[in-house]
Amino acid sequence: MKNTEQTRTDLLSIFSAAVDAVGGTSAVKREFISNGEQYPDQFHVVAIGKASDAMLQGIIATETPKNKRIKTALLISKHDHISAEMKNDPRVHSIESDHPLPKEATMKAGELLLDYVSHLPKDETCVFLISGGASALVEVLHEGWDLAQLQELTDYLLANGYNINQMNAIRRRISKIKGGGLWQFVGERPVHCLMISDVPGDSPSDIGSGVLFPVDDIDLPELPEQFTKKIPVFQQQKQAAGFVWKIIGSLDVAKKAAAKKASELGYTVDIQAEFLDGEASEVAKSCVTSSQEKTDTLLIWGGETMVYLPENPGAGGRNQHLALSAAIAIQNNPKTILLAAGTDGSDGVSDATGAIVDGETVKRGSDKEMNAKDYLKASDSNTYLNATEDTIVTGATGTNVMDLVLAITLD
Repeated sequence: MKNTEQTRTDLLSIFSAAVDAVGGTSAVKREFISNGEQYPDQFHVVAIGKASDAMLQGIIATETPKNKRIKTALLISKHDHISAEMKNDPRVHSIESDHPLPKEATMKAGELLLDYVSHLPKDETCVFLISGGASALVEVLHEGWDLAQLQELTDYLLANGYNINQMNAIRRRISKIKGGGLWQFVGERPVHCLMISDVPGDSPSDIGSGVLFPVDDIDLPELPEQFTKKIPVFQQQKQAAGFVWKIIGSLDVAKKAAAKKASELGYTVDIQAEFLDGEASEVAKSCVTSSQEKTDTLLIWGGETMVYLPENPGAGGRNQHLALSAAIAIQNNPKTILLAAGTDGSDGVSDATGAIVDGETVKRGSDKEMNAKDYLKASDSNTYLNATEDTIVTGATGTNVMDLVLAITLD
């Protein structure tokens, strides 16, 4: 029979297996090994997102000394997410940009992206590699908008719980490149696109705000007048003929990989169809209840919750907030263990990607004279969970398919 310590170890292994299954390098490599004949012998690459370095390495892993498929590449990723290999490859122009809040580097990346695609030979193929984070990493704003205004809007959206679909609807209106706007600069060049999805439903128009995917006009979510009065009228974009795209990594793939690893470790598994997108502390309570109602079964959820931040929040993110909320709910219940973590290796303002908690987490904090509820209220979950040694730190994972929550109550 499993004990808490062994179960914690197993849950970490299960999470790792899920992340590995949607890793940028392995997913792209599989695609080129299986379907390489669908791509020209040589092409250019635009890789944007938190998994872009790993995805680009997936193509390089299929090259041989006699067959260098990549002619040139533009790589845009988060600070500290670009490897030495990519920085030292003379074919690759690497740009470190800002995430989750757009800053000066975001605007610079947008200028360089337009310059790069506009100067590609018109008859040569470009392969786009798009992953989560692209929306904040690169931007070209419509006239009337500047970086300060974009930052103010982004702060408001993040602090007030707007979901990814709502945020993208707004971003597409104020951007020259999102919502298919990039086609204005790509023109009629042959284009392939491979994506790792970080959005519910895996709609390509929402991955990276759909730089290559025009959308119909949709109603904007409710916003303060200070923003709505400056948002331009929607402009429909046109996609080039012959465009080919594919999603090669998603939350569903990660959940199935987690279930497979859990079964190999001897657990009964139940993948939950519900997408977790509510307020993190409320979601935590629901997950704990479900786990305790179905004992000795590992429940697997995926999603992306939200946290309403206080005026001066501490360190942490939605996954650690969820985990700390769960820890409070299961205190003194040694049989329930819950893991909540981001597949990209990051979680809010911290170096952790999430946490794994059990019935003793609150006690471990109390022993250090720390009140879990106070830290939760201050949105300072990282400080608390670091002290109780419950945080999960992986570093950049080379993928991004939102978050996973694993919970089990031992019989």
